[in-house]
Amino acid sequence: MRGRWKSAQTIALDLALPMLRQVKTGWLRPVMRLNADARALPLVDASVDVLFSNLCLQWIDDLPALLDEFRRVLRPGAYLAISTFGPDTLHELRAAWAQADRAPHVGQFADIARVGDALLQAGFRDPVLDAEHFTVTYGDAASLMRELKAIGATNADARRQRSLTGKTHWRRAVDAYEEFRRDGKLPATYEVIYAHAWAPDPGQPRRARGGEIASFPVDRLRGSRRP
Repeated sequence: MRGRWKSAQTIALDLALPMLRQVKTGWLRPVMRLNADARALPLVDASVDVLFSNLCLQWIDDLPALLDEFRRVLRPGAYLAISTFGPDTLHELRAAWAQADRAPHVGQFADIARVGDALLQAGFRDPVLDAEHFTVTYGDAASLMRELKAIGATNADARRQRSLTGKTHWRRAVDAYEEFRRDGKLPATYEVIYAHAWAPDPGQPRRARGGEIASFPVDRLRGSRRP
């Protein structure tokens, strides 16, 4: 992004400090780093021209609320680009754990239709969405689970088990994963959903249950009287 918009101020924002420490910055064109929650951006209204959200949405239950926050900080006509995981992500691991116990061990990710609906509900214009599948292979299930833990990809499902998983259930899941082995490797599928859209003009309505909601300054009302 710094290469594309050389004169722009670039802000890197993440809830995880270790991720922010990976951002390379310099004295000539420094990147501002903010440790904050995407649901409460420490930015003023209508102050951002381009917002790129990479693999963040899947950790948020209330997508419309998150996209409302994105809309708040974007200028009218500003560009929004996002990527997020779809429901096919880690379906092999989800199936393996399902044979071990009934507790959810892999998060449930929103599908492409839900992401598109959330964009429209937040009032974004002309959304375009697409999806792509990637497959990564491992020698054993334990290597996959260790890698997921190392990158911080924990289970965000509210129904998840809060206690430690026992060795018996762990072994059942590992054994069940073996059913997916092909050519000596265990696959892990990632479905990535891409979307882009434009921030609406002031007063453009957004969807809500039972109709649409529009907001605009009072002084735009014709014939309005001021005290």
